Amino acid sequence: MNVRTLVLGLAVVAATALNSFVAQADSQLDTLIKNPSNWAAQAGDYSNHRYSPLKQINESNVGKLQVAWTMSTGVLRGHEGSPLVIGDTMYIHSPFPNKVIAINLKDQTFLWQYEPKQDTQVISVMCCDTVNRGLAYGDGKIFLQQADTKLVALNAKTGEVVWTAQNGNPKAGETNTNAPHVFGDKVLTGISGGEFGVRGRLIAYDIKTGKEVWKAYSTGPDAEMLMDPDKTMTWSDGKMTPIGADSSLKSWKGDQWKSGGGTTWGWYAWDPKLNLVYYGTGNPGTWNPSQRPGDNKWSMSIFARDLNTGQAKWVYQMTPHDEWDYDGVNEMILVDIPIAGKTTPAIVHFDRNGFGYTLNRETGQLLVANKYDPAVNWADSVDVKSGLPVRNATYSTQKAGPDHNVKGICPAALGSKDQQPAAFDPASKLFLVPTNHVCMDYEPFEVEYVSGQPFVGATLSMYPGPNENGAMGNFIAWDAAKGKIAWSKPEKFSVWSGALATAGGIAFYGTLEGYIKAVRIKDGKELWKFKTPSGIIGNVFTYEYQGKQFVGVYSGIGGWAGIGMAAGLQKSTEGLGAVGGYRELAKYTALGGTLFVFAIPGGAGG
Repeated sequence: MNVRTLVLGLAVVAATALNSFVAQADSQLDTLIKNPSNWAAQAGDYSNHRYSPLKQINESNVGKLQVAWTMSTGVLRGHEGSPLVIGDTMYIHSPFPNKVIAINLKDQTFLWQYEPKQDTQVISVMCCDTVNRGLAYGDGKIFLQQADTKLVALNAKTGEVVWTAQNGNPKAGETNTNAPHVFGDKVLTGISGGEFGVRGRLIAYDIKTGKEVWKAYSTGPDAEMLMDPDKTMTWSDGKMTPIGADSSLKSWKGDQWKSGGGTTWGWYAWDPKLNLVYYGTGNPGTWNPSQRPGDNKWSMSIFARDLNTGQAKWVYQMTPHDEWDYDGVNEMILVDIPIAGKTTPAIVHFDRNGFGYTLNRETGQLLVANKYDPAVNWADSVDVKSGLPVRNATYSTQKAGPDHNVKGICPAALGSKDQQPAAFDPASKLFLVPTNHVCMDYEPFEVEYVSGQPFVGATLSMYPGPNENGAMGNFIAWDAAKGKIAWSKPEKFSVWSGALATAGGIAFYGTLEGYIKAVRIKDGKELWKFKTPSGIIGNVFTYEYQGKQFVGVYSGIGGWAGIGMAAGLQKSTEGLGAVGGYRELAKYTALGGTLFVFAIPGGAGG
């Protein structure tokens, strides 16, 4: 079935389903997501599960996987995110210049191509490679968030531009690396540039017209953050309490909130029943904590907002007064899990700071917060009653003065996990999590804010965390109800690719050396691997075409971990410290930009 036929057919469904909120919003996308033949959203669904009920490829036959076809994007930088599959069409994207290509799955020919004209100067204000985390689909359109902060809606059948919207200013250090998200009748996007003193916000656009519906800032006055001092709640002292008036303004010195970061370049989730959108905010600016006293609200926080209005229902700050660049933008995974004998509507979030959080997604109550890498040492624990981390003063970077270089902080600034998304397996209730096992030395210095110029204020050196085999990463299974690791599989380098779980009892992920691997979900046993030409930082996805299951991933080293190779950097402290930490990568892989698609030879299912 082609896209045109699918759209016409689903229009009839929409006309007869006016009583359903989701149907009124975008019944077509909702139907596409429920059909496992498609991969219609970056996470496969609204809840960030990255799970597929397809099971032709399973524990018994995954070892037979072979390359079915490949496709070059023509770009040699870091390839994050994944393609979309809608019916008989695949939509692939690239890093800057942010190409979009529609591919006919029947013969892998191009249906159309779109390559935007962007000022190359935007590359100079992209902190950690020229990555793009993918496309979104809805209302018969493909949505591209360009690096230059322009959101573009393309006709999915022709590639023609339907509308555009500008959501930032690159000259002020504002860029975009995030994937847009389609929820209901809106397209949501954020902003990047925390290392340039950008003021973070989330923006919702009308899916048909591109008109801005609402904009919610992470810092500043209550009205601009769309927060009601009496109705927006936060977890404190064992209960949900109102945030109170000027909660953000009171937590910054003077007007530092205007350059306070809190950017929103990660993954978002939506609960249609509650009609709440969930996302995280990034680090405060500058990285030198001595220059910005206070809790720096609401950077480093989880927000729950009403999709229609943007009003915040609740907010929880994970790392008040961040001293280590522990962005909170990682995905929010929406699950219903048993906690203390009761099924709870929950959010599970693996934060950069090394703690795995479980919260009630309806109320915002903190339920569990434990380390998902035992090496984490900046805090000993999180006090669940107060919601605050119990910090270890030995690893504070707060002290002023020259030559204050704090050594052995775990995790490093890139976190126990960065944006590389985890997957959820509903059968085992386990979360499959790609992680970094990296520590750092951190030396703050004074820096002055100048619009459009770097506003970092720290020099970093990174290296493997403490262990016996020198591994810089692990692929783990996490029990969110207990807050414990079920099993852990070490990897030589950080696992920087997004995971995929399937009903076949297997999970897939990629490695920085370039392997795509399949492991058994119940115990982590490796069942298959294939070496691609370049390191993998993309997210594994799956779809079915003409009765046959396929698994795919981008091969293209880059991102923060691979910035040294991608941008040709040499000094160990360059790339915000990543160049030295991952220098050995150059012995194992090279630049690339190719989509790999795998299948089992023979008929459907092998």
